[in-house]
Amino acid sequence: MLRLPDPVLLVLVGASGSGKSHWAGEHFRPEQVVSSDRLRAVVGEGPRDLEASADAFDLLERIVAARLGRRLTTVVDTLGFDDERRAAWLRLAVAHGMPCVAVAFDTEPAECRRRNAARGPADRLSQAVLTAQLKRYTQVRVGLAVEGFTDVVTPQPVRVVPAAFTPAAAPAAAPAPGPAGRASEPSVIRFGLQLSRWDVPGGPAELGPRLADVAARAEAAGFDSIWVMDHFRQIPQLGRAWEDMPESVATLGYLAAATRRATIGALVHGITYRNVAHLAKVVATLDVLSGGRARCGLGAAWFEAEHTAYGWPFPPAAERLDLLEDALQLLPLLWGPGAKPFTGRVLQVPDTTCYPRPLQAHVPVLVGGSGERRTLRLVARYADACNLTGDVPTVRRKLAVLAEHCATVGRDPADVETTHLSTVLVARHTAELDAELAARRPARGHARWAAATNPGTVEDHVLRARSYVDAGVQHLIVSPVGVWDSPALERYGEVIAAVRG
Repeated sequence: MLRLPDPVLLVLVGASGSGKSHWAGEHFRPEQVVSSDRLRAVVGEGPRDLEASADAFDLLERIVAARLGRRLTTVVDTLGFDDERRAAWLRLAVAHGMPCVAVAFDTEPAECRRRNAARGPADRLSQAVLTAQLKRYTQVRVGLAVEGFTDVVTPQPVRVVPAAFTPAAAPAAAPAPGPAGRASEPSVIRFGLQLSRWDVPGGPAELGPRLADVAARAEAAGFDSIWVMDHFRQIPQLGRAWEDMPESVATLGYLAAATRRATIGALVHGITYRNVAHLAKVVATLDVLSGGRARCGLGAAWFEAEHTAYGWPFPPAAERLDLLEDALQLLPLLWGPGAKPFTGRVLQVPDTTCYPRPLQAHVPVLVGGSGERRTLRLVARYADACNLTGDVPTVRRKLAVLAEHCATVGRDPADVETTHLSTVLVARHTAELDAELAARRPARGHARWAAATNPGTVEDHVLRARSYVDAGVQHLIVSPVGVWDSPALERYGEVIAAVRG
C-alpha cells in the first residue's frame, strides 16, 4: 500500500473514464476531494454543463487555496491537463510546506472508451472529444516527471498518514550509527509509558484501582518503564487547569506497590518545586520501596502559571539552569557514602546525609529538555539519560549536538541513554483507527491534534518506532490516547513485540 504524508496535495491526471473519481472516492473522504464535475453541478445544471466550467474552476481554485491554507489533505479531481493550473497548484503546495503528488491514470484507451459508452446519454462524451483527451493525456504524461512534483504515482491502494509513518521515515537497511558511532540495536530497545491525562472513568474514587490495573496491563504489554508528569495542575498543551492531576511523588509510591518489574519515575521533576536535598530523600525512599527500580528525572521547570498559582518563585531560565546543574552534582552525593558538605552555584548543603540509601549503587538520572547550548551540555557532563521530543530529523540534530558536548568533556556518548517522548493513538487496523478518530478528534484544530497525537495503526507505529531507533533512540516513551478507556496499552504492546522482533 502506498503511504503519503499528511497533509498532501494530490493532483489527478487522466482522461474521462480512466477511474479518477472512483479511485478518489475509494481512498478519501468526500470533503477531501475537490471535483470540477461536482462543482459544475453546484454552479450549473449538472456535471457536464460546460457553460458552467469557468465558474466551477474559479470556485475550485478558491477551495483548494483555502484547504491548503489550513494544511488539509486535498485531492484535485479534474482532467489535470492544464499546464498552468498544475504549476499553480504545485507552487501553492510548496508555499504551504506540503508535498504535491501527481497521480497518473494510465488506463488503456479501450477501457476508457468502454466506460464512456456505458454512461447514460447525458454523461457520455463524443468519440471525438474522448479521442482528443486520450491524445492530450499522452502528451501530459510524458512531462509529469520533470514538473517538480514530490512524486508521480499510478493509482493504487493508498493511505495518507502522519509523515513519521511514511516510507521516508523508515530506517535504512542497516541501522544508522548512533551518537556513539555504533549501530542501534532494536533487540535492546526499551519502551516506556507516560501517564499524562487523568480523565479516569468514575473520577477520583476510581483512580486507585484504575491506576493499579493500568500498571499491571502496562507490564503485561511489555513496557519497561512507567512515568508520571511532575505537575500540580494540568498543562495547557493537554487540557484545562482544573482537570485532575495527582501529585507525582505520592503517585510514584503507589506505582511502586502496583508494579513488579517496570522502572518508575517522574518525567520530569521540576527543579524549582522541592528542596533538592528533600528530592534526594524522596527518590532514595522510592528506590528502596520499589526494590531498586527508581529513576530520577530532572528538568529546569517551565510552567510559570503553575508557580504563580502555588506561590512559588519562578527565577529566570539561567538561574533555574544553575539550580539544575547544582542538583545534578548534589544528588549523587546524597545517595552515596559519607556526609560531605556541598557548595554549588545556588545550593549550599552542610551535611549530605540520606538514610536509607537507595538500593541501586547508582540511581540513573535523566534530564528533560533539549536546549543545545546548556541543557545538552549538562546532560553530557552529568546525566545518565536525556529526554528528547520532536521528529526524526530533530532527534538526529540534537544527538549530533550532544555528541559534540560529550567530546568536549571527554565522555563517550554511548554512556548517555537517549529517550524520546511522544503522544500516540494506536489502533489495530484502519477501520478501528477511523472509529477512534471519529470518537476522539476535536471539532476544531483537527490537524494540530493529529500532529500532536500521531494517530496510526499498529503497522504505522512499528514503522515510526523503528525510524526513531534508527536515529539513535534507545528508550521510546509514549503517552497513549485512551489509556483509561480503551485497549490502548495492548495495542501498543503489539508494536513493542514487533519492534523487538
